Amino acid sequence: MGRLGIICFAAACCAPAVWASDVGKRFPPETRVLVDRITGVPLTALTSPPANNSKIYQTHPQWTADGQYIVFRSNRSGGKTQAFAVHELTGDIVQLTEGNTDTGSLNVARKSNRLYFFRGAPEGPTALIELNLDPLLKDSLAGILKEPAAYERQVAAMPAGFRVSGGFTLDADETKAYSGVSLGDEKGGLRAIDLKTGEVSKIIDVPFRMGHVQANPWVSGEIVYCHETGGDAPQRMWFVRADGTGNRPLYVETPDEWVTHETWIDAEHILFVVMAHLPRLRTKPTGIFCLNLRNNEVQVLGQVEGRGFWHCNGSADGRWAVGDTFEGSLYLIDRTSGEIALLTTGHRMRPDHAHPTFSQDGKRILIQSGLLSGGASLDLMVVNVPLWLQVRR
Repeated sequence: MGRLGIICFAAACCAPAVWASDVGKRFPPETRVLVDRITGVPLTALTSPPANNSKIYQTHPQWTADGQYIVFRSNRSGGKTQAFAVHELTGDIVQLTEGNTDTGSLNVARKSNRLYFFRGAPEGPTALIELNLDPLLKDSLAGILKEPAAYERQVAAMPAGFRVSGGFTLDADETKAYSGVSLGDEKGGLRAIDLKTGEVSKIIDVPFRMGHVQANPWVSGEIVYCHETGGDAPQRMWFVRADGTGNRPLYVETPDEWVTHETWIDAEHILFVVMAHLPRLRTKPTGIFCLNLRNNEVQVLGQVEGRGFWHCNGSADGRWAVGDTFEGSLYLIDRTSGEIALLTTGHRMRPDHAHPTFSQDGKRILIQSGLLSGGASLDLMVVNVPLWLQVRR
């Protein structure tokens, strides 16, 4: 080997490794401020077309534990939809995952800047992955990214035939995850996954399809799930403890009620919608309801005209409830006064919906919207609770 060849060989050996990966890839800010043409309320769009950018479902956290980033799903890198994070103040966007990521059920931890998700081919082996966001976001900003595996930990290799049904959720103490599973023939179950050891254990099996699995974010070992039908279930909401005890229906409904879209709002209360989208359903009270899990007391928070509310959410301090409608409008309910205020309009899109979620401090609401694209794709928008409503008591 000549002198030049030796130099080239040495340089190649000493050069830093380069990985053909999009994990950590950065995208410039797309933030813009809009003003609702009907209400005058400002909205901050964090993403823009033509990419399709959708939020995590409203039953789960959206913001990282430090409150700086919002985690979302997007196809902006081409190919399969992946997880991304957008810095709420700077607008910077960072890609978090690649490959066969199940973005249908992303779980942002509340106690640390970590993201949990399943990875695997649809009919192949599945693994639960923990992604440490702090070093990834730091290295992405510095432009010194390591290989993607340096930021990940495989929590568990799931049993053969494991199929997620109804999503998965993190326990309040974040030592366990709970996943809905499909058992075939429209039967389902719940499984616990130890986040330290990877052990998978049975909680309960049920004779229907599992849906909307969500743990109580404040009390360890409490899980709400639903009978998922894609329509009107005979009994929608259910509760069970993580040890498999206490399985029972929540809010025992009648045949002329259509219950949907339940979500925890604090340690004791669950919001849900009793729908009014069909004329036959309007002979009984409808709207956003609040259920006290401890004594089964139910409060009707409010309803709007027409087909009424579709999805709901609430602030953990008990002050606010929010609901979206079939027409793509967003309404805020002041639980102290009962006042209902229209916040913003024009967010209707098919087949998705606004799916509102409150920030940790209860002052901002994250939605997904088809407003910028005319319904062709989705974008993330943040709506502040107007100051004039915050100061009212």
